[in-house]
Amino acid sequence: MRITQLYTYPIKSLRGVPITTSIVSPNGFPYDRRFMILKVHREDASSPSLKNMTITYFNEMSLFLQDINMPRSDDPSTAILIITFKSPEKDEKTRLEIPLLPQTSNLEIVDVNLHGSSTKAYNMGEPYNSWFSSCFGWEVMLVYLGPSLRPILGNLSPNAVDKSFAPNKSWLSSITDQIPSLTKAKSEDKEGITFADVAPYLIVTEESLHDVSSRLSEGKEMDITKFRPNIVLSGSPTAYDEDYWGGIVITANTKFEQRGRLNIEMVLTQNCARCKSLNVDYSTGKPGIDETGTILKTLMKDRRVDKGTKYSPIFGRYGFLKSMVQPTKEITVGDEVIVSKRNQERTKFGGYLYQ
Repeated sequence: MRITQLYTYPIKSLRGVPITTSIVSPNGFPYDRRFMILKVHREDASSPSLKNMTITYFNEMSLFLQDINMPRSDDPSTAILIITFKSPEKDEKTRLEIPLLPQTSNLEIVDVNLHGSSTKAYNMGEPYNSWFSSCFGWEVMLVYLGPSLRPILGNLSPNAVDKSFAPNKSWLSSITDQIPSLTKAKSEDKEGITFADVAPYLIVTEESLHDVSSRLSEGKEMDITKFRPNIVLSGSPTAYDEDYWGGIVITANTKFEQRGRLNIEMVLTQNCARCKSLNVDYSTGKPGIDETGTILKTLMKDRRVDKGTKYSPIFGRYGFLKSMVQPTKEITVGDEVIVSKRNQERTKFGGYLYQ
């Protein structure tokens, strides 16, 4: 198999950025989901309440395109995120530039809780909040994670210290809403994730994508970015073979062997349960009005294969670097990939134990 596509999502739930190469770290790609948008609700003069915004519940987020101006090699702070918004009602675009490594010394610190995993973040302030508020039509706040990380809860991580996983009712009740929250567990030093849902990497295959496209009318293809992958592979023996993968090894394409790059091992711990974000029409920022608006229902017919999240169809696997302490490594489109561990049965969400 080979890597055919790579994606990063600097602001959570906005459109993805295709990239050809990236450094890998235990916390994900360098710029992946370091920002997030919160909806501001003010009832009185006291502190406002903040609500996490994701494309599942705020379909308009699909109207924001992202691009990255990579930094100069001698100055990482020059990296710029470019956001372009095009309203479907207006034949015009508006654009905003955001530093990917902003100065935070004068920024307000706010609390963010995502799927039960809490962290501190920085309110980016003006002009960023006003620009996004104008596009959405209501007050929002852009927050930046900075050096913070969210704890990986439950035992999704292969490095989890607490192996005695015990889900509770509040965790299970969230399954039908979106990606489930995770119960509390200890984590190792320096391990954590950004504003990604539950893991630093999501791996999918083109063979599984082709199966989804085959369920649509002739001439229509499923947009792989709706699955929001980080790493897309091609060459799997069958669609959904990845359901059984416990680990992969990424090896440099022979074109790049002179760099002396080392193999990268990833442990795949859990399936990715899907939600109604698959039904969003990215051109309108609304649910699709034809069969593209029923993708989730289509997959429910035969892809509810995880007993731990039995109400949601499965597409893709969550991945972690096998070792927390690794030298700087990078992956590139074209790199070779092999399955290093194969499970006899599909994993059960919330029931993973690393062996």
